[in-house]
Amino acid sequence: MAYDVRCVDLGKRYLLRGPSGRWLARPARARREEFWALRHVSFDVAPGEALGVIGPNGAGKSTLLKLLSSITAPSEGEIRIRGRIAALIEVGSGFHPELTGRENVFLSGTILGMRRREIAARLDSIADFAGIGTFLDVPVKWYSSGMYVRLGFAVAAHLEADVLLVDEVLAVGDAEFQARCLRRIDELRGRGTTIIFISHDLGTVERMCRRALLLRKGAIVAEGDARGVVTAYQRSVAAGHGEPIASPDAPRPLRIQGLRVLDRHAAERGVARTGEPVTIELALHAAAPVSDLVAEVRVYSYENGALLFDCRLPDGGVPLGPGHHVLRFQIEALGLLPGAYTLGALIGPASGANAVDWWYGRTTLHVEAGPAASGTFHVPYRWSVETRRPDPAVALREE
Repeated sequence: MAYDVRCVDLGKRYLLRGPSGRWLARPARARREEFWALRHVSFDVAPGEALGVIGPNGAGKSTLLKLLSSITAPSEGEIRIRGRIAALIEVGSGFHPELTGRENVFLSGTILGMRRREIAARLDSIADFAGIGTFLDVPVKWYSSGMYVRLGFAVAAHLEADVLLVDEVLAVGDAEFQARCLRRIDELRGRGTTIIFISHDLGTVERMCRRALLLRKGAIVAEGDARGVVTAYQRSVAAGHGEPIASPDAPRPLRIQGLRVLDRHAAERGVARTGEPVTIELALHAAAPVSDLVAEVRVYSYENGALLFDCRLPDGGVPLGPGHHVLRFQIEALGLLPGAYTLGALIGPASGANAVDWWYGRTTLHVEAGPAASGTFHVPYRWSVETRRPDPAVALREE
């Protein structure tokens, strides 16, 4: 079978610091402590295939891409890659702050293996893609962090490569630019580019990849059809929260069909603004009447997976007849600050020991700036000013 990427028994080992804070010396085997970020990882990627790589933070996903892109060397095993490779990871890391955006495009493109003639031919397209406008001839040290990263991503996205490595595209720029990046990746996939795609956005992994790997603690724990691997990850996340899910072979009286967020105009754009109203809709199907349905929607940080808040039905549950239903949770003022977030949901009968179905990571929410706020959350509040008249008795005592 032909392949563009082959990893055979791949491993990456790090030496940890000792109790004194110094790096442990290699000869001191009795005191040496090793950490394997990856171990015994083997897989192939066929030409033109899009492979998704998912898993919790610390699973080894980014380490894998750094090995594939030669940023670091493997401690054991073998990597074989056919053709030209481009990596959309740590974009903009090679920029020189004193050079202009235009100069850094040529510098970064050259580092990535592009010829000067190629860079010049694509310069206008790169600038338009990054959306930096008239700032192309301004030193990048004056760029905002978003402009800096967008330009770096634009350069890498225009490299004509046989193999494309993508790490967390949804962490780049605002929602509009992220959508532009996904369209570009989709376009490259349509041209036959081989893609290895890492993301916490499980819905995008399902849409873009036919096959996926699930990493946990540096090892492949599931591999196969993207939807099946995503479902396995969802079940593992549920188990990690101490909420067992009924066996996949068991009859499902309840099934989650979708989870989406509507903005104040009742539009599903995947984008909302801090401080504005939003509605979360959970679609489900009941095969039979349920007298005590309980449901919970959770909002997590996209960056580290921390649970931020939840919306839930009453503990005693609500009655539900057979058929399709939509549960709506209306939030009067969204308290999240600008950033990316992922949603999860859990349903089951209040009288049951286990949840019946679980949804995690397939729904991503981008929050844009609303009212000026700092900290971790925006808390809606009202303010007022009251002017009080002096108390005559107090004024008399003061005299």
